[in-house]
Amino acid sequence: MEELTEGLRYVTVGDVAQEIEDWRYVHNEVIPFDPLSAEQVGERATRYRLEVLYLGGQAVGCSTERPPTEEDPVVTVIVRILPEHRRRGLGTALYRRALDRARELSAVGGATEAGVGIVTVVLASDESGMRFAERMGFIEIERRGLVEIERYLLDRDNVPCLVLLRLEEPDRALTTVPPRKPHVSRTL
Repeated sequence: MEELTEGLRYVTVGDVAQEIEDWRYVHNEVIPFDPLSAEQVGERATRYRLEVLYLGGQAVGCSTERPPTEEDPVVTVIVRILPEHRRRGLGTALYRRALDRARELSAVGGATEAGVGIVTVVLASDESGMRFAERMGFIEIERRGLVEIERYLLDRDNVPCLVLLRLEEPDRALTTVPPRKPHVSRTL
């Protein structure tokens, strides 16, 4: 795996049309069965931290960081890299950056104090995404038999997704994981 770290630029999506379009492009290329409009991305940028990863001026990845809420007291981090740019360290670079900020959000929201970590979402059919998430320290809780994993379906094609947990304090018991409200559907 050739690691590319030089020439990377990270841009937080605001109300600039090109940033919104670049984030949307990567999202829709990686998740073509659940495309988002520019309006939907712009609205998400008001609730979540959205970031675009550029390599040599080209958008090659994007991330979403969802802060904790009263209904969902954990931070969710999702990273998407265009298929032709995978296995070069770009996803790792983007995840590490997002995880650093997620730790800050967890501390503010009290999640790390409860022994909880950070959550990510992976398509159930994405074996390479699952392997990557595991390398980043995420575990599929159901497989470990610890608690029932949250599963939900994307709206348009009933595509199953898995929610994975990354414990920030692995020695603490998982019984402290706050309950998450069940989801009927949610988009990545």
